[in-house]
Amino acid sequence: MESRRYQDGLAVFEKMTGKDGIVILEHIRELYPDMAHLIVTNAFGDIYTRPGLDLKQREIVTLSSLITQGAMDQLPVHVSAALNVGLTPKEIVEIVIQCTVYAGFPKALSALHIVMDVCKEHSICIEM
Repeated sequence: MESRRYQDGLAVFEKMTGKDGIVILEHIRELYPDMAHLIVTNAFGDIYTRPGLDLKQREIVTLSSLITQGAMDQLPVHVSAALNVGLTPKEIVEIVIQCTVYAGFPKALSALHIVMDVCKEHSICIEM
């Protein structure tokens, strides 16, 4: 069963994060293999594969949660993942704007800068 959880989780992780995510995962694995294993099996094998929400919906929740927590170091990979699963840059900016009400302007502005940087890295124009 553990092997299936890992395989399913890795497939979702790769779909969402692409090569950049795999590179990050390998860096984590080099530092502490158990953490990489937990990320793949727990977060992606157990949670992201559940029925009920599609990957776009899960990324909306994830982006909102990260912004509200102020977990900006995790935000770039999830902004990229959100783009990979079909969220538009405009939708991502709207998520950031929505978070101003619950997280405050400082966290939302920090998030907006990250969204802008990720879009620039991917040569994506944010059209409003």
